[in-house]
Amino acid sequence: MKRAVALVAGGLLTAAGCAKPALPVAGNVTPGVQCDANAAQALVGRPAAQVAAEAQRLSGARSVRRYATGDMLTMDFRPDRLNIETDAAGNVVKLSCG
Repeated sequence: MKRAVALVAGGLLTAAGCAKPALPVAGNVTPGVQCDANAAQALVGRPAAQVAAEAQRLSGARSVRRYATGDMLTMDFRPDRLNIETDAAGNVVKLSCG
């Protein structure tokens, strides 16, 4: 009897290993809330210090990450974050979400 229980339990563990893992949800992210970088593309070329708040408002992003081209970044994906890439002079060269 113990052997039958062990076989059933082992089979359940094996079947559980075949299930697709749930996708992780980033902390503090409300499902369905995403940014739209296309809405702020008109701000490319302008000084980031002056347009960051406007870019966030236009995109609907909850947070903003500003960085210079070539800077090292974390690889975490946040659908509610606006990324503002700047050149050496601090002007926006790219707006993206993630």
